[in-house]
Amino acid sequence: MRPTSISVLIVAGLASAAVGWLLLSFSYSSLPELPWSPVIVLAVLAVAEGLLAQNTSARIQRKPGTMPVDPLAVARYVALAKASSLVGAISAGFSAGLLAWLAMEPTQAAHDDIPKAVGGVVGALALVGAALWLERSCRVPERPDSKDEEDSGLR
Repeated sequence: MRPTSISVLIVAGLASAAVGWLLLSFSYSSLPELPWSPVIVLAVLAVAEGLLAQNTSARIQRKPGTMPVDPLAVARYVALAKASSLVGAISAGFSAGLLAWLAMEPTQAAHDDIPKAVGGVVGALALVGAALWLERSCRVPERPDSKDEEDSGLR
């Protein structure tokens, strides 16, 4: 399995920003006030994945006081991290599109929704960061002696 491509995340974010901008430009007058719940969900997921990344990293590196990690659990964590980074990039882009449109709209309702859009961008970027950290934490460290075995002719 290959690491998550940053370019894929950027393209997904830019595409969802365009969708967010277009959606809001056509339907903002008929929408209710933006809710805080997506911001809270993104922040909670980011914290949970950050804690999982820290714990997994310590267990994979076999730091004292930690139990070994189950390989199947690590595979599940990687799948979670890859999915979360993509969802976070899409959410960040969508929120950024909303934020850009709201910042240019002169109405008071639009200005009242700006803090929620900013929170959405921040929460989604935190989720992307935590997911990429979790994915990186699941890598098995290279053994220093594995290079010596190759050099000595043992294969």
